[in-house]
Amino acid sequence: MKLPEALFKLGAALLLAVCVAGAWFVFELYSFKRNPVNLSQAQMFVVEPGASLHSIARQLQDKGIIENPRYLTLLGRWHGNAARLQAGEYRLEPGIRPLEILDKMEAGEVVQYALTIVEGWNFRELLQAVSQHPKLQHTLSGLSGAQIMQLLGAPGQHPEGRFLPETYHFSAGLTDLDFLKRAYEAMTAVLEREWQQRAEGLPYESSYEALIMASIIEKETGVPEERPQIAGVFVRRLERNMRLQTDPTVIYGLGETFDGDIRRRDLRRDTPYNTYTRHGLPPTPIALPGADAIHAALHPASGDSLYFVSKGDGSHHFSATLEEHINAVRQYQLNR
Repeated sequence: MKLPEALFKLGAALLLAVCVAGAWFVFELYSFKRNPVNLSQAQMFVVEPGASLHSIARQLQDKGIIENPRYLTLLGRWHGNAARLQAGEYRLEPGIRPLEILDKMEAGEVVQYALTIVEGWNFRELLQAVSQHPKLQHTLSGLSGAQIMQLLGAPGQHPEGRFLPETYHFSAGLTDLDFLKRAYEAMTAVLEREWQQRAEGLPYESSYEALIMASIIEKETGVPEERPQIAGVFVRRLERNMRLQTDPTVIYGLGETFDGDIRRRDLRRDTPYNTYTRHGLPPTPIALPGADAIHAALHPASGDSLYFVSKGDGSHHFSATLEEHINAVRQYQLNR
């Protein structure tokens, strides 16, 4: 065989081998892209800040989710999302395909967790819930309320009542301070909006006094429809220079010494929060009021009632006179 002919056949064989290998590689890459990854159940996967596509692919291989990290790297570069993957915690479900993983990471579809601030909690209960959430980054351990408010950019403000009760969603790793900042800013916005839209002639000198009143309303009733009525009673009492005489303020003043049973001696024990011994509003809120309680404080129901007593089912009986109130107490409290 002549040399040129031999070289031609060799070249043809090599070309054929390259074509076969190329076709096989394209088929393998297409199959990798099309077929779901190896997941029999949902699995959490964390992308660390600054992680490269190559390192992410290696992690997925180490966890047994994909078999060929090189193919994932090629897919990411081919589709243009290699440099746009976002850090965070991702939930990978059975049936997900490699490119869908990359799309999810590019879009930053991280797992969202939730923490609900409950209406009527106090600041201590809020901090306890925050400190116990496993997906928040805890940085506030050992700090006082005053120090926390300083970090929130609100030095000198008492923390009680300053955080809006609602459900907040966040990704893993959010700091407890940033969580509180969201709740603080939400309360500030709601209080400012409601204050601007308040009814006329209210006996409050500031929105903070309205917040204090809202916290009392929040603790006094679990029936949403009663909040404006409760507000009306307290507003009329303030206007007449009557003491508010509300048990929740007394309980707050007792602090952690309160054992769950309020007694006559507690009502006579003077603290800055005892509205049986002192006129006017207590010095700070006594709880975290919700938006509805704030609205009620700034839009109290009209009427002539000055007293109310629990009926034992969460609702209250309202009275305009002391005599009627005493009879209601006998009916709903003493007889019961």
